[in-house]
Amino acid sequence: MTIRTPIKMLVAAALTVSATLTMAYEPKGKVECIAPADPGGGWDFTCRSVGNVMEELKLVPGSVQTINMAGAGGGVAFAHTVSKRKNDQNLVVAASTATTTRLAQGQYPGMNAEMVNWIGAIGADYGVIAVSKNSPYKSLSDLMAALKQDPRSVKFAGGSANGGWDHLKVLISAKAAGVTNLPKISYLSYNNGGEAMTQVVGGHVDAFTGDITEVQGFFESGDLRVLAVLSEDRLPGKFATIPTAREQGIESIAPNWRGFYIPGGAPADVKEYWTTAIDKIYSSEQWKSLMEKNGLMPFHKSGAEFNNFVKAQISDIQALSKEIGLIR
Repeated sequence: MTIRTPIKMLVAAALTVSATLTMAYEPKGKVECIAPADPGGGWDFTCRSVGNVMEELKLVPGSVQTINMAGAGGGVAFAHTVSKRKNDQNLVVAASTATTTRLAQGQYPGMNAEMVNWIGAIGADYGVIAVSKNSPYKSLSDLMAALKQDPRSVKFAGGSANGGWDHLKVLISAKAAGVTNLPKISYLSYNNGGEAMTQVVGGHVDAFTGDITEVQGFFESGDLRVLAVLSEDRLPGKFATIPTAREQGIESIAPNWRGFYIPGGAPADVKEYWTTAIDKIYSSEQWKSLMEKNGLMPFHKSGAEFNNFVKAQISDIQALSKEIGLIR
């Protein structure tokens, strides 16, 4: 009896461990990544580039399909995830500071940050303000001087909705430069950064507000003149020629993190899998190389830490939006 009991216990324990291992989540079949905008913007870049790394690292069994779902500054994708894909375990959704901005301002009616699971951030994309190569504005100071004279004199184009993160970058910069009547500044919202930049390059709109990864192509071709990057210091490599707003006497810092959420109905093992996947992607040589090529700066949070960060950022943006009159 003294021999059999431990054996029975060991067998039972082994079966329990075996069951636990077989129950651990691993994606099966196709994984989808929703980019809440049309092709060409930051969310699209996040899905496609991270999807490629997932495949290379064999974190998924097959391919990662990017689904472009534009509308309402990410609200259409958020609502789709919450209402129609709540229990989908093979779905990740690209998110950024633009997402938390819209949540902070109550722009996703009837929805909040608690309705999804925030799994991680994999880099920060610093904001820029740019003009076409033929623009009369040679510096951010020139542009802000024009706004001081008449806040309606410069039309800005961006990929976020009105009151979204691209819009806020302009208002933060203008406020730091001493521009008054901030609500009168003209901002035109497009479905993505690519569309907004095309309007600026074509001479239809005066200035672009977006992120460094979005302007890379037009910056390298010379079609866009980047007046300032909204970072603490100059960015490395090919972007080192771009002055910061701070250098021009304008204390405007605007990092845009890039990351993901998954449906709110995901069980613990699914959340753990995708959180670990984000950690592996961030530490991989493939992702480090992509970050360097595309101007993404180091920024990594995952799991509970990322969830707490998202909540804190939403609170901060709410306070800022009230301060500049965007919400009450």
